[in-house]
Amino acid sequence: MDNENKKFIDVETNQIEEVNESVFENNLIHKNPKKKKRMFFNVVLALIIAIIGGLSGSGVTYLMIKNTNAINQSTKSYVSPTFTEDTSAETLSTTDAFNKVAPAVVIVSTKGLSSNGFVPQQVEGIGSGFIINEEGDILTNYHVIQGANEVKVTLSNGKEVNATVVNYDEAQDVAMIKVESGTVIPAVAELGDSDQIYPGAQVIAIGTPLSKEFAQTLTQGVISAVNRNVQGQNGTNINLIQTDAAINPGNSGGPLVNSKGQVIGINSMKIGTQLGGTSVEGMGFSIPINEVKTKIDSLSKPILNLGIQVREITSDLAKKYNLSEGIYVQGVEEFSSAEKAGIKVGDVITKFDNKKITTFNELKELKSGKNIGDTIKLGIVRDNKEIEITVTLADKTK
Repeated sequence: MDNENKKFIDVETNQIEEVNESVFENNLIHKNPKKKKRMFFNVVLALIIAIIGGLSGSGVTYLMIKNTNAINQSTKSYVSPTFTEDTSAETLSTTDAFNKVAPAVVIVSTKGLSSNGFVPQQVEGIGSGFIINEEGDILTNYHVIQGANEVKVTLSNGKEVNATVVNYDEAQDVAMIKVESGTVIPAVAELGDSDQIYPGAQVIAIGTPLSKEFAQTLTQGVISAVNRNVQGQNGTNINLIQTDAAINPGNSGGPLVNSKGQVIGINSMKIGTQLGGTSVEGMGFSIPINEVKTKIDSLSKPILNLGIQVREITSDLAKKYNLSEGIYVQGVEEFSSAEKAGIKVGDVITKFDNKKITTFNELKELKSGKNIGDTIKLGIVRDNKEIEITVTLADKTK
């Protein structure tokens, strides 16, 4: 790869936001180092919420949520809501509910590059997921596959197969991955109705805590609360189910299951320890499955790919390092649309079809209005000169 144009930026990890476009866009083979950013935020009520899983050496990243509305506890008088039990399906024993869902639960193993600054280091992660159709689509958490350049799935029968990232919703912390063509699907999970859950209802969580040796672990508990309003890692408020069923590192992306053997949530995070060392137990959170159902169609469609790894250059960093404000190209994927068009490491993308862009989200939003095979014009600053490059958009899963 041509690295002659690459500039060295020596900054602290919290000074510059890094986004791996190739991961976001289903490109699972990197040729350039990528740093896994650990997300840290202020704590609500001094609580550390651990996102269970993800790509890191320990398999755990941490999310500290802000003081307002993280877990939405109003200071006004609170009127307890009334819940009605759903009796539309047969109630199963814990064993039967587990046996119904467990064959569809998978281990999601990831590999990627993490770095301190620009120094690459190979790291591995582990999480869980569950199969939702015979085509081999699997729901998991976004943070499980974030930063991965290799994804493998271990089925309930023990067979390990390759998988690709199809799409994701970062704000909701949901991702869709797909097993390789020809894979025999052992089972498909039945999706339930998370609007029918209520505090006190029996639930089980299934997943792979800590390592593959503990695959298909079942933990049991109840719904502790519904509609918990938690502020996520990008500042977006997420509506979550609270449960006391044990959720541990590696459970991320696994199903939360009701007494009918239906998936009513995706296990996502837990409250860990208060600042000061006070231990907190029995507070896990899951994404309501109804909020995911509405996204399944869009998650099944691949995101358009450029094939670049980027960092956002703020105005302050632009001044400090004599760069243009925009999207700094840290890496270019071999054989990608970007490489074919002539984009180089060290380029700063400032325009998309003559529209000024400074963040990756702006780039992603503009791409969302395009189709595979469309051409776009990127305004780029290279060696302090403005140039324009035409790129043809592609789907890297094909």
